[in-house]
Amino acid sequence: MSTTATTSDSSATTRIVPFRLWWALAACAAIMGLIWALAPYSDGSAFAPDRGDFWYLWQLEQPTVWTRVSAWLPYALHQLAIWTLIGRARSARPRYVFGLHTFNIAALAINGLFILVHIAQTKIFYDGLAQDVHEATSMMSVVLMLFLILLMENDRRGLFFGRRAPLPAGVGDTVRRYHGYYFSWAIIYTFWYHPVEMTAGHLAGFAYMMLLLLQGSLMFTRFHTNRWWTMFLETLFVIHGALVAYFIMQRGENGPWSMFLFGGMAVFLITQLHGLGLGTKGKLAVALPLIGVIAGFYVLMPEHILGLARLPAIMYAGTFLMAGIVWALMRFAGMVGATSDQIGTGRA
Repeated sequence: MSTTATTSDSSATTRIVPFRLWWALAACAAIMGLIWALAPYSDGSAFAPDRGDFWYLWQLEQPTVWTRVSAWLPYALHQLAIWTLIGRARSARPRYVFGLHTFNIAALAINGLFILVHIAQTKIFYDGLAQDVHEATSMMSVVLMLFLILLMENDRRGLFFGRRAPLPAGVGDTVRRYHGYYFSWAIIYTFWYHPVEMTAGHLAGFAYMMLLLLQGSLMFTRFHTNRWWTMFLETLFVIHGALVAYFIMQRGENGPWSMFLFGGMAVFLITQLHGLGLGTKGKLAVALPLIGVIAGFYVLMPEHILGLARLPAIMYAGTFLMAGIVWALMRFAGMVGATSDQIGTGRA
């Protein structure tokens, strides 16, 4: 069944299809089950030798033109298809609804199709984009996305204990209007960077990527802006980073997992907690147990205490640096001093 709604900018009607978030979450779980059922994807015998720090192990020692094309071509098609949909959706300027626009259905179909293509591509050819680009590009693409999230949420929840950071005028609004293009690139690029594998880090990463692809598919819906859902996706990066660090660094011995986990908790307490609409009692009910866990860990392992401040320092320094970069790009594009409507339509 479908319902009919009117767009905010015209009298034309658009068809809104009913949707429940758990339907899509169930589909993500089914895909993860398919990944598990089709394993194994490699035995490690064809991998290039490990070259140490920042060497991505899961790439072929002897790639061919076809293994490379099998990753790069569908990646490019995936990215161009989603960018095209974002452009069309922005041009339509629809209102936010509790359902799906036709472009949401198209985005879900495209992302679902290319997830299945990547599973098959790994099974047959194996290689991802990792064969040709450095591992840091995948990690930094997502880190920069986190900086941009802090920027565009500054007006709503602030940056420090609910207080807004004094950022250049228009920066947050510009990021909010155009973030879909960068976010989709960061997510799709990272998704195709990695081959499908059965390690804990890969499985957690692919599950996370599917949730982020789902979030991107829900543009211009109320699901896309639900503060609890977006906070969950934002903080899940910290949990994923801690898990990857734990399993890669010899099951946690001298590894950076505590920096990711507890530094991420600190960012949550300083920034993200204050965007959930909770009162003082609600915030304390969430914050006090987390503070207790953090304090307990560092009392037992005081040698790691310097790591607690490292991730927040990176996050906030990176956010202010990104604000400067966005402002410089706005100035170059003639957007500084423009109205919101001019920024939104590119008529600055």
